[in-house]
Amino acid sequence: MSRRIVVTGLGTLNACGNDVESSWTAVLAGRSGVGRITRFDAAGMGMPCLIAAELKDFEPTRWIEPRELKKLDRMTMYGIAATEMAWDDAGLPRGADGGLDRERAGVILGTGIGGLDTIEDTHTTIMEKGPQRVSAFFVPKMMANAVAGNVSIRLGLQGPNFITSSACASSNHAMACALRSIREGECDLVVSGGAEATITSMGMAGFNSMRAMSRRNDDPAAASRPFDRGRDGFVMGEGAGILIFEELEHARRRGARIYCEVLGAGMTADAHHITAPAPGGSGPARAMALALKDARLDPDQVDYINAHGTSTELNDIAETHAIKTVFGDHARRLAISSSKSMVGHLLGGSGGVEGVFTALSVFGDVVHPTINQDEADPECDLDYVPNAAREMKVRHALSNSLGFGGHNVTLCFGKV
Repeated sequence: MSRRIVVTGLGTLNACGNDVESSWTAVLAGRSGVGRITRFDAAGMGMPCLIAAELKDFEPTRWIEPRELKKLDRMTMYGIAATEMAWDDAGLPRGADGGLDRERAGVILGTGIGGLDTIEDTHTTIMEKGPQRVSAFFVPKMMANAVAGNVSIRLGLQGPNFITSSACASSNHAMACALRSIREGECDLVVSGGAEATITSMGMAGFNSMRAMSRRNDDPAAASRPFDRGRDGFVMGEGAGILIFEELEHARRRGARIYCEVLGAGMTADAHHITAPAPGGSGPARAMALALKDARLDPDQVDYINAHGTSTELNDIAETHAIKTVFGDHARRLAISSSKSMVGHLLGGSGGVEGVFTALSVFGDVVHPTINQDEADPECDLDYVPNAAREMKVRHALSNSLGFGGHNVTLCFGKV
């Protein structure tokens, strides 16, 4: 019999809150975390997009020793903080004598870019002061895998330890790998999800040049509007979302609280274009179909989809078409919502935060809204849970992540 995988711990920090409770309360209330950029002077640089979904009042010393901060990129700090929350939420032991077989506990996390803040600051140092002034911590700070390595070291986890990097699909790829690692008997427990910190002048400049981001600077809270006719691009977010994946009997033996079961995953590629989705959403459709097959579910057994929902013209149409392809008539009975309407687009960290929210929807039978749903787009004509949360039975839910490069990953969660 195949080993079953459940979620026993959750941790997140994002623009709507620095922990699970506050961020979940905020998104259920439909509160936007988007505001004017404070991290740097975007207006002084002449950037057309002056808004982002920044973390508020982030205090890394709540989780990390002050002397360690100079060794860590902001992205890694986010990942560590969210992991500490999830680890404690799962009731897992600290120290080598806690009864956990740490050789069978892994860390598989996603990030799309890695230590961009460190890379950008170090380039400035080279240009202004010369290469001899580059910090000895530069390489271990900027490495994309630094987040997984540091989490492993802090918790003493000696199982599989790596990151996946597939743009906006990174976290979902990580969780798909975590699912399979436990299912195949390699691990009993995996820390998974992802983190990202790209609200920097370099990160924003790049996406500005692509004309990918919203320019609704005069009304930041209304800027991220997935599936709405008035959408004009995504809003950059930051933070982390971490889930503890655990083998069911392992969790039961230690009396763990179980949020939901991780039933399946599907992964595909568009093989079409490096940034644009394939017309008709054929890649996401196959990912959702494969996730359902892996979970041994029929389409009409799904109640909710946490959509990729970026608030860009092409993505929202392609994802809508994909859902119709997979679900047929049942597509109009699905509740679909986009977390990005409130927390922004965390790139490689998006799937982790959205995985946390999807697990909470299954656990609590409630789904958060897609805010800023003011005018229907004729090509996006499904039920996107407009502007108000909905209490409903959530037996099974999908979480979609679609990334530049044509990467598509769908995870399936369900009640135990």
